[in-house]
Amino acid sequence: MIPQKATRQQTKEHNRDLVLKTIFDNETISRAEIARLTRLTRTTVSNIVSSLLEQGLVEEIGLGESLGGKAPVLLSLIADARYLIGIDLEQDEFIGAVINLRGEIKEYIEIPTNQSDGQEAINLIYQILNQLLATNFNPIIGIGVGAPGLMNLKEGIVVQAVNFDWENLPLANILNARYNLPVSVLNDSQASAIGEFFYGMGHKPNENLIVVNVKEGTSAGILINGKLFQGDGGGAGEIGHVVVQQNGIFCRCGKRGCLETLTGTKAILRRAKILAPEAKNSILPKESEKISLDLIRDAFLAKDALAQEIVFEASHYLGSSIANLVGILNIQKIVLTGEMTRFGDAWLQSVRDSMHKSSFNKLSQNTTVELGKTELQGCILGASASMLINDYSLLFKEN
Repeated sequence: MIPQKATRQQTKEHNRDLVLKTIFDNETISRAEIARLTRLTRTTVSNIVSSLLEQGLVEEIGLGESLGGKAPVLLSLIADARYLIGIDLEQDEFIGAVINLRGEIKEYIEIPTNQSDGQEAINLIYQILNQLLATNFNPIIGIGVGAPGLMNLKEGIVVQAVNFDWENLPLANILNARYNLPVSVLNDSQASAIGEFFYGMGHKPNENLIVVNVKEGTSAGILINGKLFQGDGGGAGEIGHVVVQQNGIFCRCGKRGCLETLTGTKAILRRAKILAPEAKNSILPKESEKISLDLIRDAFLAKDALAQEIVFEASHYLGSSIANLVGILNIQKIVLTGEMTRFGDAWLQSVRDSMHKSSFNKLSQNTTVELGKTELQGCILGASASMLINDYSLLFKEN
């Protein structure tokens, strides 16, 4: 196919988005600096900024430092000019939030799922959205949903989410028809990766990044040159359902010994409930029903031998699987997020050690593995940010 020349309108929108992204990336910035960074003419920048001021997206906040001539007027994004809704569909609870353009959470709701699935789970999403849309935060311009499982991002379809008994569910269309708002649906780990990339701080705009989300399940989100890499079928990063222990325990996907049966919170709890009743010197309760993730964490931090054995076994499998990502992708910046990060630096170091032991030294020696900066909010932040990641058109009132 012969490449088509961009239309005048496409060029205009590209330049507009380029200027707006530059303002997004800076707390304050002058028109002259925008022109320098974007390589657009000062006239073009000035016209675009005038439009952004009229739209109420940016504001002039004062004068910058003079470099010999007239002091430049500084611009800043108006964080509360627009709002997005982010939803994180955890197995135990659904979380929703109203989020402004700077990733600040303005309203937050948690609803226990009580193992709801099918239509019941969809009804819980309605409940969250009804409450968030009834708040005084306006205008809300879109809804982003992070869900576990395999997604068709382009069409907003949940291909399979075994936790909720969803298969080929057109979730984006369902929510769009009900609320008349644009909807983005993506895998929760992909959402967490976007959230970490945009709001975790310290990430360069065109950087490569892998975010491994370790909670009840385990999966990864991959960004290459600052853009989400989805793979041919939208499932890039689904490392949780790769078999790593032959003849291991059954996984919810139907196979035995998948990574997530060994690394996530469910695996930790299961192992503790099996081993604690027979452990003589452990401070974990002997009654399995009393064991919780918080108690395992407390015992681990107190250097309880059993708790450390269980957690370090999980970190070993996680680190060796990350080594596969290092060997395949050679991305040197890896961030860990999710509930397992509660085990802190000792868990992190064990993951690093296992990764290094299982990797080709020349590759792993330049690879960093760190804890995420967005804590447990990365998914809702990323789900909302996904609405704007490639297109700022939702921000403009005429659209």
